[in-house]
Amino acid sequence: MDIKIDKLNWKILEKLQANARESFANIGRSIGLTAPAVGERVKKMEDLGIITGYHAKVSHSHTGHQLKAIITLRAFMGKLKPFLAIVDSFDEVVNCYRITGNENIVMEVVLKDQFHLEKFIDKLIQYGETRTNIVLSQVISNAPMNPVRKLE
Repeated sequence: MDIKIDKLNWKILEKLQANARESFANIGRSIGLTAPAVGERVKKMEDLGIITGYHAKVSHSHTGHQLKAIITLRAFMGKLKPFLAIVDSFDEVVNCYRITGNENIVMEVVLKDQFHLEKFIDKLIQYGETRTNIVLSQVISNAPMNPVRKLE
């Protein structure tokens, strides 16, 4: 489904991506609309599935999770569906993607320490072969979506 997003909606999206708690009045003042007009546009974008939710950013290191890792899983024959059925019950997983290529799954996980990591990998190995990369720092985080530009 190809939904056209006009310039004013992109300006609203830009403001909400920077601060999802920004008031419609402040957004309206900055882009030349009334607060009700902004609210109406936001509601329509929510209804169309363009805006899918609002989230708080939580620091994993301030919540006792000293390790962040990217773990790929190459599922054993017949183990992908059972894994997909249970992965949402793993508290460690903050993002999970089913991908193409040699691996089937990429997960972003947060863990207390290396011992927690070891136990988590022990849970995963029944489903397939894992590869773990420890995150040293985050270079880009939740970059805003922008209009698609034509390549020249």
